[in-house]
Amino acid sequence: MNTLQTKTVGQMVTENIKTAHIFKKYNIDFCCGGGISIQKACERANVSFDDLASDLQNLDQPKSRATDYNNWDLDFLIDHIINIHHRYVEENILMLVQYGTKVAKVHGERHPELLKIQELFAMVATELSGHLRKEELILFPFIKKMLQAKKENTSLARPQFGKVDHPIKMMEVEHEEAGAILKKIAKLSNNYTPPEGACNTYRAFFSKLDEFEQDLHQHVHLENNILFPKALQLEKTIQYFE
Repeated sequence: MNTLQTKTVGQMVTENIKTAHIFKKYNIDFCCGGGISIQKACERANVSFDDLASDLQNLDQPKSRATDYNNWDLDFLIDHIINIHHRYVEENILMLVQYGTKVAKVHGERHPELLKIQELFAMVATELSGHLRKEELILFPFIKKMLQAKKENTSLARPQFGKVDHPIKMMEVEHEEAGAILKKIAKLSNNYTPPEGACNTYRAFFSKLDEFEQDLHQHVHLENNILFPKALQLEKTIQYFE
């Protein structure tokens, strides 16, 4: 029998806290209900053991992704940002809100900083949700229009926002605001260090917050340091008609 089938959910999470996020994805209780085997947990949750086992086994596998972002075509870079980083934010916000609510409810009296962390993450979640929509509906499509105009040597209608630096400046300000909130969360959580004896949900919450901040750093780097400067240079090659 596969060792994963006999190992308990709690054992798996204790060995690697990141596995908690996989169990959460499949609606398997890894905290209070962590004493049963992974096989039994799958049966109770009516989920495929093979699917869950595949996710667990691939959890720490390095992703073979080219990293020479500076030489990527801008339209490809935009698609990468959306498919990797925007989707990551969207897929993990709800999980973090659920973790935060549960941990604050159970441990908030002894650790009041959790209530503030919960409040701050709700703020960053709201800000990022609106931020991603503005990029996907306004800024990114316009950058792609500029790319097409350059390729075809045609002119573009001037956008309602005037010049591309206007939405870019707005996005950069919002990046700074989100980053500042996450810095406050990091400080309140002692750099995502759970207290001694913390339960698995508590540990999973801090682990995921740490991962979320690291992903945002990469996300913002790709936009602020590569995409946005190149979009500003691209605009200089574009002719507008009124």
